[in-house]
Parts: sequence; structure tokens; C-alpha cells
Amino acid sequence: MGLKPVIFGLSGPVPTERERRIFAAHPPAGFILFGRNIETPAQVRALTDDLRGLTGRDRLAILIDQEGGRVARLKAPHWPDFPSGARFAAAYAHAPMTAIEAMRANAEAMGLALAACGITITCAPVLDLLHVDTHAAIGDRALGHNPLAVASLGRAMLQGLSRAGVAGVLKHMPGQGRATADSHVALPLVCATAEEMEPDLKPFCALADAPFGMVAHVTYQAWDAASPASQSADVMRDVIRGRIGFTGLLFSDDIGMEALSGGVAERALACLSAGCDLVLHCSGCVEEMEALAPLLPDATPAMLDRLESGCSPSSTGDSVRLAAALAKRDSLLSLSD
Repeated sequence: MGLKPVIFGLSGPVPTERERRIFAAHPPAGFILFGRNIETPAQVRALTDDLRGLTGRDRLAILIDQEGGRVARLKAPHWPDFPSGARFAAAYAHAPMTAIEAMRANAEAMGLALAACGITITCAPVLDLLHVDTHAAIGDRALGHNPLAVASLGRAMLQGLSRAGVAGVLKHMPGQGRATADSHVALPLVCATAEEMEPDLKPFCALADAPFGMVAHVTYQAWDAASPASQSADVMRDVIRGRIGFTGLLFSDDIGMEALSGGVAERALACLSAGCDLVLHCSGCVEEMEALAPLLPDATPAMLDRLESGCSPSSTGDSVRLAAALAKRDSLLSLSD
């Protein structure tokens, strides 16, 4: 039975029997967790162990959006607070090397917290450049307006996560910082010229060797005025694979976002046809999963090998290392206050 090139969400803190049936009949390439799936560290670990047992895969892709700041699914009081991208951007403006090392320590701590829960991939870093008119949907999630700073902090985040056995996902390719609408509720149109977009591409170019990237539901007039990047073969081929030179696996952003039109299967197939390797279906709506899964092609063995090679086997975490990484981060950030 072939795996499907989709990452599914779940409706609650444990898989329902109906979800188990659809995952058994049409096994997805992985899963993504949200606040509705999270209660305590022990519960999350039991959930991810259950998913590994259900699929029979130890190197299972279990994703989460854990960036820090307002985008954090693991929250206090059970997990540490992690600063937003803006905090590191501000530190970088005063002391670049200190900020980079602080980010590396922060990401290692974050990765250790995720690994202890059995989570293998976090959808971060955000490499979108901050502009004067960047929509608040990105806002303080951004690592700044300077391409070098964004690339340097982004690489430090990937390195820190990797130390903990967790992979990151570059987002939102090829750059969502110029979007003035929120793709959760509408399709943004970026009217910048290709030349004006060059700075936005630079952080992605610098990290083009990363294993995973996420494609934005944003239309770029300079490259394909008819389709969002996530459904544009031109943007995938010429910009993301070509100009940026990205060689890793490409996830679509969540196909449930209002930026896309059409039914759920139509959205997913358009993303896959354009060049996404995997689509994210995040809602946990089992009716949509039941409608979508049978219509998806099987994922190629090569793609699945690359996905699983980026996922470490489940670990037990390390609370001592986590505390030390947090202390190092806080000490370094205090130097820039």
C-alpha cells in the first residue's frame, strides 16, 4: 500500500477510530499537530508514539508550527517560552554574532522540547523579509529586513534544531514579506518586479541546501500573475528550483487557507501538479480527509526516503541540556538589552 503525499492534521488529543481507519486505508506521509492536539507533555508523547505505532514508522514525519512568539503550539506552563523572530532581529542590530549564538541556543532548546514529545519537524525558520507594509500575519515572526541577518539567524535556527535531532522548514518560499494580505483569509498579490524581489530571495538562496521548504499561497505578478506560487509550475521551476536553487522537499502551505479556491482535492492536486512534493491538510476534518485521500497519487519511494532521512528516530529528550541551552540564550540576549 503506497503512502500518500499529504501531511494530515488530527481533530483532537488522540486519534479517533474514524481517523485510524482513514490513516490505515490511505496512510499519509506524516502528521501535523496544533493546539487542539496538545494538553500535557505526557499526552503529546503518547500521541506521537501512537502515530508511530499506527504507521509502523520510527522515522515518522510529525510536524508542528513552533516558531516562538505568538506562533507556538507548545506553551507555558508545560513548556518554556521562546521569543519571536523580532527579538533576535533586534539583538542582531546591536551584536550580530551574539544574536546568532543566542538563536542557536534557543533553537537547540526548542528542538529538545519538541524531541521529548516525539515531534520531528518544526515549520520554521520564517525567512520572509520584513518590509514597511508587511502584513501583520508575518509581522514580528520575521527575522528582520536585512537579507544577511535573516539568512544568518535562519541558519543558526536550523543548526540549533539539528543539534536536538529536529528538522526545520524554510518558509514561506519564495518570500511572503511583500504580501499585504493574510493568506489565511485571502489570496495576496505581490506586484513587485523580479528585480525588486531579489532581496527577498537572498535568505532562501543562502539556505538552499536545507532539506525542507514550504511554498506560499501568494501570487507574484512578476513570475505568474495567474496562480499562487504553491500552484504555479513556473514559480516552482524557474524561481524556487531555478533562481533560488532549492533542492529539498517542498511542502505546500495549508491547503485549507482561503487564499486557494476550489474543493480540497482540487487544491491539493493543483499543488502537487505544480511541483510541491507534499501538501499540508491541517484542519483535522475527517470528512475532507476521507474525500481527499483516495484521490491522491501514491508518493514516490524516493520522495519518502528523503522525507524520512530528514526525520530523526524518536528520542527521550534531555532536560539538563534544555535548561543549559535556555540559560545560555537568556545570558546572550541580555547582552543586547
